Amino acid sequence: MQSKLTLSAFAVAGLIAFGGAANAQQAQEVKLGFAAPLTGAQAHYGKDMQNGIQLAIDEYNATKPTIEGKPVKFVLQAEDDQADPRQGSLVAQKLVDSSIKGMLGHFNSGTTIPASSIYAQAGIPEIAMATAPEYTKQGFKTTFRMMTSDIQQGSVVGNFAVKKLGFKNIAIVDDRTAYGQGLAAEFKKAAQAAGGKIVREESTTDKAVDFTAILTNIKRSNPDVVFYGGADAQAGPLAKQMRQLGIKSTLMAGEMVKSDAFLKLAGDAANGSVVSLAGLPLDKMPGGAAYESRYKTKFGSAPETYSPYAYDGAMAMMSAMKKANSTDPAKYLPVLAKTSMPGVTTRELAYDSVGDLKNGSITVYKVVDGKWTVLETVGGK
Repeated sequence: MQSKLTLSAFAVAGLIAFGGAANAQQAQEVKLGFAAPLTGAQAHYGKDMQNGIQLAIDEYNATKPTIEGKPVKFVLQAEDDQADPRQGSLVAQKLVDSSIKGMLGHFNSGTTIPASSIYAQAGIPEIAMATAPEYTKQGFKTTFRMMTSDIQQGSVVGNFAVKKLGFKNIAIVDDRTAYGQGLAAEFKKAAQAAGGKIVREESTTDKAVDFTAILTNIKRSNPDVVFYGGADAQAGPLAKQMRQLGIKSTLMAGEMVKSDAFLKLAGDAANGSVVSLAGLPLDKMPGGAAYESRYKTKFGSAPETYSPYAYDGAMAMMSAMKKANSTDPAKYLPVLAKTSMPGVTTRELAYDSVGDLKNGSITVYKVVDGKWTVLETVGGK
């Protein structure tokens, strides 16, 4: 009997040892944070961004990555910041308290800028979609971009409006958000430098739907173009109401208006609208065609504007951890800052000294017969 018990004991001990060895090989989870508007009028932006990040994580995990000699698995903690600065800061603190190792987001400049100080204080690298210049001008070492800043975008499209499209008299409307005001300011500066005249400036909000009052004022100024700094949820009704009031001016805007949602909201009034996008058309991106195919396979629909940039940002962060052989933010942050890698959106994804993209490009689109068509692409690699 004793012999059998001894054998059983050895058997149990062996199983425990085997189980321990198996557990030792289980991948350690590395939590990455994500925040964007996932509800409300801007939810389609946030979901597109989230899909790009999730695709990157799934593909990276499929390579069976190891860090410090141990298998790791990247997981995403997604939060809805509702495109609201106050909610964005609450979400940022929640993610920091959840021990994320890196932050992918936020989407809006207005939520990103206040939240960025929370990540900076915690020493957590953040790669955001925000395009407002102020985001990377704060002096934080932790801030990086997924897209070109509004300084480049505004300067290109402002010059394009005057020099290429021949617009001389210009009206400007912004939605009072950090993004809308920043883009409008850069557009104004470039348009004036190119010889354009600002005949009217108006402000609205990112919740407005009735623009009758400000458009009535704009109509009196008879501008050649109305530049709008804001999102598609407002640009759609704005375009419709311009035509209803008999305003024949061209509507121009930034990348938040380059969407299918704008085309649906504006209907026929969208035709002739001109929009700039901080990046290349998907079919012109170095990895665009292959990315589109993989995205469609996973999500059953085509990618929109932001997902490939989010994908590249996520890949840059995970690759930096792998190269640094550490998920410790303090250890991989310097490696992330020196990133130089091919991406879906560019042949070389790299950051300058403040975290802006080195190789940015701007594409100008026009709505023709209800579809987006490329007018010109400037810069980029």
